[in-house]
Amino acid sequence: MKKSNYKGHFCYKSEIGKVRINNEDAVKVLVNGNGNILLLAADGMGGHNKGDYASFETIRILSESFKEKKGFLNSYSALTWLKNIVKTANNSIYTLQDNDVSYKGMGTTLTCALIFKNKLIVLNCGDSRIYSLKNDRLIQLTEDQTYVNFLLQSGQITREEALVHPERHVLTNAIGLFPSISVDIKVLKYNGEKLLLCTDGLYNNVSEKDILNILIANNDVEDKAQSLINLANFNGGSDNISLCLWEPLND
Repeated sequence: MKKSNYKGHFCYKSEIGKVRINNEDAVKVLVNGNGNILLLAADGMGGHNKGDYASFETIRILSESFKEKKGFLNSYSALTWLKNIVKTANNSIYTLQDNDVSYKGMGTTLTCALIFKNKLIVLNCGDSRIYSLKNDRLIQLTEDQTYVNFLLQSGQITREEALVHPERHVLTNAIGLFPSISVDIKVLKYNGEKLLLCTDGLYNNVSEKDILNILIANNDVEDKAQSLINLANFNGGSDNISLCLWEPLND
């Protein structure tokens, strides 16, 4: 008999890195009374007092709405809630720019992983990522919404060229850029995989091989999260470094 709820350990951390003068990332993990788990990661853009506002406000809106939910009737209601609250966040960020010119140009990436019973709802907007880990395999569940990924997927550049392309940070989508929002969202089967959400400050400074090696180590989630951040800083710390890590107990 499959479990409908999961218990486990989680950790979320955000550090400024070695280059940026402020931290525009925001991350959060929440668990409600029914055992639903929500993991959130956002990477703001637009400069000081803009990108950080966009990311923190987006995470705040989703977090407060999730706390108010007593639970979901089914995966469809969970999916509908997630779509609607992301629209609300987008409208909030976009409208502020219309009302205050000093916030013009701000936005944020957003990745969400919502575990509901044996379903995993994955939402992505921008280039923060969600990885799953099971049987010592690290799998990227999201696709970067960037100009360079478009070039890669259309065969115009190679994967090696994409890693060093001068425009690899140019987003094709983000929360707050347009009056309406389009996101990648899918419902997957959840079988107790470990989950990692992270901003590009992590995966641009730590290889997937090294991420995997840290995640499969016999350490607690706090140590693993800090090891990932330490390695990203050791390798240059070229951006803010943020992550959420979830490890379920499946006994």
